[in-house]
Amino acid sequence: MQYAYLGNSGLKVSEFCLGALPMGPLQSNISVEAGGRIIRLALENEVNFIDTAQLYKTYPHIKAALKDYSEQVIINSKSTAATYEDMEAAILEALRELGRDDIDMFLLHAARVQPDVFEIRAGAWECLQEYKQKGYIHSIGIATHNVTTVAAAASLAEVDIIFPLINYKGLGILEGNRETMLAAIAKAAGAGKGLYAMKALAGGALLSELPQALEFTRNVPGIAAVALGVTTEAELLMDLKLFNGQDLSEEELATLKNNKQLIFMSFCRGCGACAKACVNSAITMVEGRPQADKEKCVLCGYCTPHCPEFAIRLK
Repeated sequence: MQYAYLGNSGLKVSEFCLGALPMGPLQSNISVEAGGRIIRLALENEVNFIDTAQLYKTYPHIKAALKDYSEQVIINSKSTAATYEDMEAAILEALRELGRDDIDMFLLHAARVQPDVFEIRAGAWECLQEYKQKGYIHSIGIATHNVTTVAAAASLAEVDIIFPLINYKGLGILEGNRETMLAAIAKAAGAGKGLYAMKALAGGALLSELPQALEFTRNVPGIAAVALGVTTEAELLMDLKLFNGQDLSEEELATLKNNKQLIFMSFCRGCGACAKACVNSAITMVEGRPQADKEKCVLCGYCTPHCPEFAIRLK
């Protein structure tokens, strides 16, 4: 396993960042015990970096994995909070549910928000800075799908960490394309920001091309780590092989199929809340029914908690 420093943050992380999103209720909703076992297996195989968020509801899975584990584990969380009070509550929730006195990174969770996010969420951003000064957070920054937001964050002295969307087909990138995102990442790296990549597999859309997709993102200049979501031990072991420079067998390659689907149930009443919430503008309303654009949808599941009828499934 390779390790690198996240920019000037002083945090040394494994190249494989275990993404906890798909373990939670937004996606596979696996049990705390099962998720804890998978995360612990990753830690025992030299992974020291975990990505989560308030929205994912996977703190219990991580806490279970860390029970009686003595090695250093670097955890990032993030929140969509806009006010000081809501961000403070999010930070305290993370510390409480993870059973920690401090957390390594905490970010503004701002997938599709424009560069003015730091003004729009000024209260939340102030809270992150104050909690960093108090020692509860080591590094702060932003998670975004937006090229212009990455470029703007690169110029902000207070930003330590940027978590951008980048994959070899450019799927899900907002306000630009693969090449402009690569340029924004280079700008941020040059400014000393710590960068690790999200959606290298575009939410599973590139799963059948896992080796090629991962190879591309691993080799993006300035990217210290790549976050991959995992829900089974078999997936984890294949990912570990690739990060350790090993090839997948023909049998393993044959299992790489993206079976995830975004399903709108028959009892959907067509309120449009999912379309308004979609971070990639991938959902449109057609004759009173939501439809997902497969070219834009990265199967994140962020739309599901916004449905008042619980009529969306990611399976």
